[in-house]
Amino acid sequence: QVQLVESGGGLMQAGGSLRLSCAASGSIFSINAMGWYRQAPGKQRELVATITSGGITNAADSVKGRITIFRDNAKNTVYLQMNSLKAEDTAVYYCNLDGSTSWSSRRLYWGQGTQVTVSS
Repeated sequence: QVQLVESGGGLMQAGGSLRLSCAASGSIFSINAMGWYRQAPGKQRELVATITSGGITNAADSVKGRITIFRDNAKNTVYLQMNSLKAEDTAVYYCNLDGSTSWSSRRLYWGQGTQVTVSS
């Protein structure tokens, strides 16, 4: 009943910037937090950044200083602004939602992922 749709990925140049967006839709009762994770080929999925509905953010050390995560709660949308892109940022980026469709159904939801490729 919850769907996450990511957009904004593509082929980017090193040193450039991009903004990813993730729109949540469906029978959403409440949202505790939303965020972004990424997975490079042959690597484990890792945290990029998260933000709670109250505005508390958390980011991985690898991206601190280069990213901003923010939400539009009215639209159930989370954004990831990335600057100073590096080749190491190349990965599939997945949107994550920590929420529920009822009072007792809290769980994690995942989007399909959007490919970000950074060329040097």
